[in-house]
Amino acid sequence: MPSLNNWMPRAVAAAFVACIVTSSISAQQQAPTVRIRGTIESIDGNTLGIKTREGTDVKVKMTDNVAVFAVVKTQLSEIKEGSYIGVTAMPEPDGTQKAIAVHIFPENQRGAAEGFRPWDARANSTMTNATVAQTVKGTDGQNITVKYKDGEKKVVVPPETPIVTFVASDKSEIKPGAKLIIFGAAKKDDGTLEANRVNVGRDGLTPPM
Repeated sequence: MPSLNNWMPRAVAAAFVACIVTSSISAQQQAPTVRIRGTIESIDGNTLGIKTREGTDVKVKMTDNVAVFAVVKTQLSEIKEGSYIGVTAMPEPDGTQKAIAVHIFPENQRGAAEGFRPWDARANSTMTNATVAQTVKGTDGQNITVKYKDGEKKVVVPPETPIVTFVASDKSEIKPGAKLIIFGAAKKDDGTLEANRVNVGRDGLTPPM
């Protein structure tokens, strides 16, 4: 049986290692994020003054390497089998999703936030990021089957549904009066908000997702 003198250093060492592991895990935890929709009201260096959709004023600091994407109109015909899309939708009684907006991801963003989840475009709305498996014209619009890693959804896209895509751009898109959506502004410990990606509607477009 080990003596007390031999046991104590090992116990202290084990506790020290556990402390390091716990600290490492805590450090790796990401800051909570906030989704922001609104209008740019002011620009001060890297800080945006935004009037949110809800009518509140917030300030968001863009990171030095912020990625700026223009949200631009496109056509339903651009959605093809194999396209990776995001569908903002309302659930129908028969289990289908009725699209209220569709955005087409660039190929280099394939797989982004894949899956099906609740969304906040409207009350009870949903978001499905998935690959188009089939698209067929139906009586109420385009019928699209999308597949993601955990399942699939049947989506009806009415003719009036806004269809948009993301175009890589730069800070020239960021100007007072432009509409934007920030999918995940990080909320820092001091309460400030920081964004490493900003999506701005081009030519007065309000991002519909």
